[in-house]
Amino acid sequence: MSGAIRASAAGFAALLAAMTAPAAAQSTRDAAGYPTRPVRMIVVFPPGSGTDIAARLVAQELSERFGKPFVIDNRAGAGGMIGTEAAANSNPDGYTLLVVSSSYTINPSVYAKLPYDPNKAFTPISMLGSTPYLLVAHPSVPVKNVRDIIELAKAKPNQLNYATGGIGVGSHLAGELFKTMAKVQITMVPYKGAPQATADVVAGQVQLSFSTMPTALPLVRSGKLTAVGLTSLQRVPAVPDIPTLAESGLPGFEVETWFGMLAPARIPQPILKRVHEGVVAAVKKNSVREKLTAQGYQPVGNTPDQFARQISNETAKWTGVVKAAGIKPMNAAN
Repeated sequence: MSGAIRASAAGFAALLAAMTAPAAAQSTRDAAGYPTRPVRMIVVFPPGSGTDIAARLVAQELSERFGKPFVIDNRAGAGGMIGTEAAANSNPDGYTLLVVSSSYTINPSVYAKLPYDPNKAFTPISMLGSTPYLLVAHPSVPVKNVRDIIELAKAKPNQLNYATGGIGVGSHLAGELFKTMAKVQITMVPYKGAPQATADVVAGQVQLSFSTMPTALPLVRSGKLTAVGLTSLQRVPAVPDIPTLAESGLPGFEVETWFGMLAPARIPQPILKRVHEGVVAAVKKNSVREKLTAQGYQPVGNTPDQFARQISNETAKWTGVVKAAGIKPMNAAN
């Protein structure tokens, strides 16, 4: 390289640094004062869902920590895609955040086309927590355990129904895995969200449901639903008397759902760091951990990189499950 070219390259680098330095300094100043107004937290499932319950606990702590409201905006429907698309199209300034469940990693293999690019549209912040599903039945269904359901389903093929929070969500795939491992035929009935699905099981319109624990536990404790089994490999301390499906006749059965926070891509790194620190502090606060644990959550609060790896691993996992279950990719309108 000639001296003239080296000088030119050095000059360009200096110019570029001079141009970007003010922007970097401004971003740092913005982060130091963040937030200066209310922050919207889009939750992709309706009020009362497991995702919503976790999000509201964290939002309350963030509001107290930062002195500005973190407002929940429920945008339910299409397996979480309606709210996710709204967040993807928002300004990446830290004033719109997204709370999703594991359905975020399921949708790419269930739907033929998504209204956003899951690989480019978002920046992971942190996983909030995880929880198994609880298989519940209406009290009128003559079952006490998983073996009873399997026997009943085999005696009456396609006559038992199970409600889900939508097509392609974790509760749907839990049902598909149950059908495959138990070698039974039960019919899936999709709803707009888990609360509506669980409500129809309570009303006796549908016999079964794989519900998130925060949604189902109060109904089990009040006698409105019968707890059949957990979808985790190990029992949960909050309900030590409820067995797992794995120990009740379906060895190896495991489906858990998680809840996490994302930000629109290109959020300034200083603001991302500030949000992440606030979220982790909220999740690790003793009072919040106790509330989450009491409802069947396992609190997490990990780094953006760890959460990114979790998303990648889960996406690959569910791609395999969907393929094995023979679920054909569908249009989002379905």
